[in-house]
Amino acid sequence: MDFQLSDDQRALRSGMRALLGAAFDRGRLRAAVERGGGVDRGLWRELGAAGFFALRLPEEAGGVGLGLPEAVLLFEEAGRALLPGPLVATHLAAGLVKGAAEGEAVVTASEGGGLPVADLGGADAVLVAGGVLTGEELAAFVAGARPVRSMDPLTPLHRAEGVAVDVKGPAAGGEGLVAAAEAYPGALRGEGALLTAAEQLGSAARTTEMAVQHARTREQFGSLIGSFQAVKHLCADMLARTEPARSAVYAAAVTGDPVEIAAAKLLADDAAVRNARDCLQIHGGMGFTWEADVHLHLKRAWLRAARWLTAAEAEEILAVGLGPVRPLYGGSAALG
Repeated sequence: MDFQLSDDQRALRSGMRALLGAAFDRGRLRAAVERGGGVDRGLWRELGAAGFFALRLPEEAGGVGLGLPEAVLLFEEAGRALLPGPLVATHLAAGLVKGAAEGEAVVTASEGGGLPVADLGGADAVLVAGGVLTGEELAAFVAGARPVRSMDPLTPLHRAEGVAVDVKGPAAGGEGLVAAAEAYPGALRGEGALLTAAEQLGSAARTTEMAVQHARTREQFGSLIGSFQAVKHLCADMLARTEPARSAVYAAAVTGDPVEIAAAKLLADDAAVRNARDCLQIHGGMGFTWEADVHLHLKRAWLRAARWLTAAEAEEILAVGLGPVRPLYGGSAALG
């Protein structure tokens, strides 16, 4: 069995990297930071035209007709580029919310549990448990939410805790509901967590590259810092976290197994956060400055780690997947 990427998958990944390199370069990244984040509608439409959101829709529905493994590759590239916006929710809403597949609509998600909602101010729809809020239901939801300070300057947040959500079914005449669960079973947890893990993987890989590039050019005490053993070890540790996370994310994309998705999210979150911290250390004092991009990766990694599936939730899923705990010794006699 061959688990290597196919030529088509490599071409898909390369094409997305080239698109993001042209449409969201460092200049546009910094411009987004200065304006306080939010969704660039022009860029959103470019992503829609490239098939980013409609990737998994069947061709007869206007989509590309590919699967979760290909989606993971695109989201990995989005993570590398620090692409802002509710990418996961809009991707999951393709075919459910009008305009989502084409990038004409911005869809975010409310996960409940007191978690803040990202990019709510510019959203055209909100995924909630049991359906999708649009129209009057969305307006009421937004009016009841309050903005909160976000650690990530590219991701504005609103807290909607305590806001009543009135989701009506089609039979009740409500226009705000589309049966998301019927089209994407488990999307709000499983697939959302996996695509977020892919973004984390992309960020972990990018910060590894940034650290190595800096270590190859920065000199201290008359030598490249990459020649120092402590720096070598940090870079090696970053790679040793990224590649197992990559294997876990790719495998979970193939199987779709909830336990494997939990493991992938756990490993990818750890790699993204710890790699960004190590990258910052390798950059030294410059890494702590606003002008460097390292802090943006760290802040986004922290934010993603709390979304869709937290470390504690993933660990619980993994523990349940191990089955019941059995005693190590069959006898009843006390040890010793």
